[in-house]
Amino acid sequence: MNVISTTTSLAPPAVFEINHVFLVIGVLVAFLVIKTLKDKGHPKRYSTALFWGLFGNVFLFGDISITLFGEQVTHVWVGFSVIAIALLAGFGYVSQGTYEQLSEQQKKQSADSIGNKLFIPAVLIPIITVISTVLLSDINLFGLYLFDQQHITLGALTLACLVALLVGWRYTGGSPLIAVGESRRLVDSIGWAAILPQMLAMLGGVFIVAQTGDSIKELVTLFVTPENKFMLVVIYCVGMAIFTMIMGNAFAAFPVMTAGIAMPFLIEMHGASPAPLVALGMYSGYCGTLMTPMAANFNIVPAALLDLNDKYQVIKVQIPTALMLLTFNIVLMYWVIF
Repeated sequence: MNVISTTTSLAPPAVFEINHVFLVIGVLVAFLVIKTLKDKGHPKRYSTALFWGLFGNVFLFGDISITLFGEQVTHVWVGFSVIAIALLAGFGYVSQGTYEQLSEQQKKQSADSIGNKLFIPAVLIPIITVISTVLLSDINLFGLYLFDQQHITLGALTLACLVALLVGWRYTGGSPLIAVGESRRLVDSIGWAAILPQMLAMLGGVFIVAQTGDSIKELVTLFVTPENKFMLVVIYCVGMAIFTMIMGNAFAAFPVMTAGIAMPFLIEMHGASPAPLVALGMYSGYCGTLMTPMAANFNIVPAALLDLNDKYQVIKVQIPTALMLLTFNIVLMYWVIF
């Protein structure tokens, strides 16, 4: 017997709740799946549709608690979905389809008529997000907040994207159907890399729950004397960069490396100032971001959008800068903080 119940949040009600955001994403992905299935010219339409369907189901049904024979199985289904997504992408079953596109002459005419106004929707997203987060976060009308108080920035980002979409329609004369169609073309051109940030964020959560920081602390003591401040600084900075390269996100690497090295050794043992220390540690993680394909939204997505022949060209250009910055961070952390 199955017992299905929707999980409830203890946060006060809001117009832009996090579940609403997930629902919008899930519905959009569902439209992409339908469009893919209807694309008879798509070389891998069924496997590609399955890939995006599994991804979208996490947003649509991930907050539903399903109990089977007395056991909660939602997390099992989500786990299998993640594994299936990785297998489909790893074995090359996700590809681009066929799309209705304007001719080169039509594109040129459209570009000439719109001009630099085309950048306005993109610029509006960060501006509205920041303004909404700072000024509109506490708006409360009869007990109903504008944004989910536990996810204010995500709510503000959702509002910013909706405003940018309306402005984009105003300038281009488009429609919601055109937006969905173009989003499919854009997502397909990026491919599996589009969902990599979310997957890596999940991996970071797993590492934190597994107390990986404690394991790193024990590993460091095997090779470095805790009294050697310089080597601890080097390991912390380089470790942040390497761990970020593995996870693709400095925010995911930060709690693990800080809990394993910065807190017990540099701050508690050697008395380093916490604020500048962890700031430089995060900056070292960003150096790793510049050198890894795992940071898909920074390095792989731009290459795909620009149709570069070498999808790693962005990384190759950034490596010298990243190494110089990492070296500078090590020197600065050692000579200034202590």
